[in-house]
Amino acid sequence: MILNPETDLILTRTLAAPRALLWDCWTNPRHLPEWFVPKPHKVVACELDVRVGGRFNTTFDVDGTVMVNEGVYLEVIEGEKLVFTDTYTEGWKPAPDPFMTAIVTFADAPGGGTTYTAVARHRNPEAAKTHAEMGFHDGWGAVAGQMEAFAQGLAARTMTLERVIAAPVAAIWRAWTDPEALPLWWGPEGFTCRTRKIDLRQGGEWDFDMIGPDGTVWPNHHRITQHLAPSLIRYQIRTTDDGPLHADVRASFDAVEGGTRVTLSMTFADQEQHDGAKAFGAVEFGQQTLAKLARQVGAP
Repeated sequence: MILNPETDLILTRTLAAPRALLWDCWTNPRHLPEWFVPKPHKVVACELDVRVGGRFNTTFDVDGTVMVNEGVYLEVIEGEKLVFTDTYTEGWKPAPDPFMTAIVTFADAPGGGTTYTAVARHRNPEAAKTHAEMGFHDGWGAVAGQMEAFAQGLAARTMTLERVIAAPVAAIWRAWTDPEALPLWWGPEGFTCRTRKIDLRQGGEWDFDMIGPDGTVWPNHHRITQHLAPSLIRYQIRTTDDGPLHADVRASFDAVEGGTRVTLSMTFADQEQHDGAKAFGAVEFGQQTLAKLARQVGAP
């Protein structure tokens, strides 16, 4: 990235939090209000459609003054880069008085953590000077610290499972996105799935019962929020389609020596649900599920 010192303001921090969770802080509309403005100011409304041309709209309460901010995303590179601007609003409608374009990047830091860089790019030196005098470095530095703390809280209630499966990424993707195949292997050893409806496309839902070896039935509802073929699936777990959120799940598939590394990360809605799932045996059951996936694709 080529910077212009006359029009660009830059902030770089090494944050002690996983890159994937910092990305979630920026892209999940339930997370962003928790950290996005310096406290005690608040984000009171948030609409994010994280795709090129999608809306990035927030409303702030600053000491009782309501500030409405509307913009769009210009570039989205999953887990690595977000570019958004208030030069346009959704539908590429020109804004009457644009202020800046922001470029936010995330990279794995040596020794752990994440190198986080935020650039505010302005239309002229005067606008950059105004932003600097408004407190860009102090304000954006404060929210970076708030984001780091919030992401650390997410990490405490995130359960991550990993397995290298001796099969190509394409085979894993098919097993996870084929509505005929997924119910065949999903769940721990001895468990079966009874499907009521299944649509595994982005925006679709899988409504099913997980049936244990003793006949116990656990209702499940998966809402698929993102498909980035063939490397990433995100979905939400609820017990019913209108029930409370149980967990946000991220399943990623990376080609490695020996096959595909499957990483399944579940961020629970609160610490109590995380701890309860862990005590129930979710880690062991999850590893059994990944073992069944391996068998489904013909891997040892």
